[in-house]
Amino acid sequence: MIPFVDLKAQYLSIKEEVDQAVLGVLASTQFVLGKEVAAFEELFSAYTQTSHTIGVNSGTSALHLALLAGGIGPGDEVITTPHTFIATVSAIDYARATPVFVDIDPVSFTLDPALLEAAITPRTKALLPVHLYGQPADMDPIMAIARKHGLLVIEDAAQAHGAEYKGRRVGSIGDMGCFSFYPGKNLGAYGEGGAVTTNNAEFARTLRMLRDWGAERKYYHDLKGFNYRLEGVQGAVLKVKMKYIEAWTEARRAVAARYDAQLTPRGIATPAVLPDRRHVFHVYAIREPKRDQLQTFLHDHGVSTGIHYPIPVHRQRAFAELGYPEGAFPHAEAAAREVLSLPMYPELTHAQQDVVVAGLKLWAEQV
Repeated sequence: MIPFVDLKAQYLSIKEEVDQAVLGVLASTQFVLGKEVAAFEELFSAYTQTSHTIGVNSGTSALHLALLAGGIGPGDEVITTPHTFIATVSAIDYARATPVFVDIDPVSFTLDPALLEAAITPRTKALLPVHLYGQPADMDPIMAIARKHGLLVIEDAAQAHGAEYKGRRVGSIGDMGCFSFYPGKNLGAYGEGGAVTTNNAEFARTLRMLRDWGAERKYYHDLKGFNYRLEGVQGAVLKVKMKYIEAWTEARRAVAARYDAQLTPRGIATPAVLPDRRHVFHVYAIREPKRDQLQTFLHDHGVSTGIHYPIPVHRQRAFAELGYPEGAFPHAEAAAREVLSLPMYPELTHAQQDVVVAGLKLWAEQV
């Protein structure tokens, strides 16, 4: 089987450096936060073109703390997309605010700015666009609407490390950006991890307190905070990986370009590459009306695939209380029925990719 993702291949390519870094943390006994986390935060700020990076224990925690730092709470509404991983919406719920959805643009799979203003009410306090699959959302109109209505903008960049919108790195455009370092991400830890980026010093100060029990010094708690700290081992691993993130990103983009060149002529609906954005291809999602049959067909031909995501959040039972009926967001619902993610990772060889393409060509000849 061609694996959907191969974390071991990447580890083996940097094994000596990672092993040494992890052993260094064990020797230092700085297991929570510490100098390795601080060093990684500095590197990631430079990479994302931001003034501050606050490392936390997951991408979900990053979203949760960004909302709290922005003053979001009970009675507030936060507008986002239903075509995303559930963590985006769960974080809004953690802040005791109400998620409000708008549909996606079917080309980019990201929040459609043309639908935003109709969803704004007097209770709207923030916009939470998602840079899905590594594709940046259309940030200029989103920011213009936010400024017009005095709204906070929090970027969910969990799948978009290094992605760019008109030359600006995601995570630097809104008021805060939230990243995940889950192992399978473009920049993945060896466990859970996340970060919030911002150019606002007051947000950064609040975020650092919130992640560490609401304290700036031990046992003096000014806020009701959380135990959301990034571990030293994860900081050390991520610091090593920062040397390679750009090379890995370009390798992903090369894999995507090769898929495009071979699949588009066969009538396969490949991901859009928009001219003003740098897509970093966390996921390479094609569209196929007979998606489930295609997934089975590819599995039978030795190819593992994934689905991101089969049920939009507004149709999940966990959020049934929001009251959105089937058909409320037709583009998100169509994407949920049709998207299929092909193997995508920097170490994917041409030979492996050729097996994937061969399976898709066979499928195209039959339908």
